[in-house]
Amino acid sequence: MRKETIKFLEGERVFLRPIEQEDLHEFYIKSLWDKEGRKLTGTQTVFSRMGVQKWFEAISIDNSRIDLLICLQENDRVIGDVAMLNIDHQNQRAIVRISIFEQAYLGRGYGTEAMGLLLVFGFDVLNLHRVGLDVYSFNSRAIKSYEKLGFKKEGIIRDELYYDGEFHDCIIMGLLRDEWLRKEEDSIAL
Repeated sequence: MRKETIKFLEGERVFLRPIEQEDLHEFYIKSLWDKEGRKLTGTQTVFSRMGVQKWFEAISIDNSRIDLLICLQENDRVIGDVAMLNIDHQNQRAIVRISIFEQAYLGRGYGTEAMGLLLVFGFDVLNLHRVGLDVYSFNSRAIKSYEKLGFKKEGIIRDELYYDGEFHDCIIMGLLRDEWLRKEEDSIAL
């Protein structure tokens, strides 16, 4: 008997759902070895199946984070994941990250829509004031997506990542609730 799909946050083309045990081997083990994905996220860690299992067990009970899979509305296909980390209710802030698992879905707006859903949840439900992220300078596609959502460049950490024999800068970006609300109002007015 197939479990009913949980659609935690829904958009036009994607929905976000919790990660389940069976997703670990079907998506995470495979995606953790994708060369392009590893570079874009700066991943240098060697993962074992047991390590991925322990990670899943740890995040499943961590109330300071929300980890969700990005799925297509048309067929429930998992295309990536998104997370809100270090949720700090006292200071009303969090950090976000996203990864699209398959190259065919990059640059087509799915990640922007998924991140937008997570931001709505963060600002409207969790009552956050600020959401931040880090992105490597060579990831121009992600930077464009974040700017489209309203994120502003706040600083640069020079030579933060050593990957493929060279150093890369890390760009710090942030989005405040009032900036998000203004952006939402502007898009409704159009």
